[in-house]
Amino acid sequence: MNIQIFGKNKCFDTKKAERYFKERGIKFQSVDIFDKGLSKGELNSIIAAVGLGGLVSEKAEEYHLFIHLTPEAQPEKLLECPKLYKTPIVRNGKQATVGYKPEVWKNWE
Repeated sequence: MNIQIFGKNKCFDTKKAERYFKERGIKFQSVDIFDKGLSKGELNSIIAAVGLGGLVSEKAEEYHLFIHLTPEAQPEKLLECPKLYKTPIVRNGKQATVGYKPEVWKNWE
């Protein structure tokens, strides 16, 4: 397993996700999405797993601008503006989840 947790420092669900993997002794890489962001390849992999709509937070201040972009421009906007992401984003190779999803992660073990 190669777990990456992309999250925000003050996100309660990100902390819960990290605790989930720690309690099971599963190593993971924690990435601050504001500090490091996602690479284009990582974003494409996550979109392939969960879809673009599942990745975007409707609560983000920038959401009203995002929804008016063309589908081709939306991924670029996500790369520029990490505030738009729902977190945590948890990746295991080509598999990914958004939010706290222990019912999915248990099948990764």
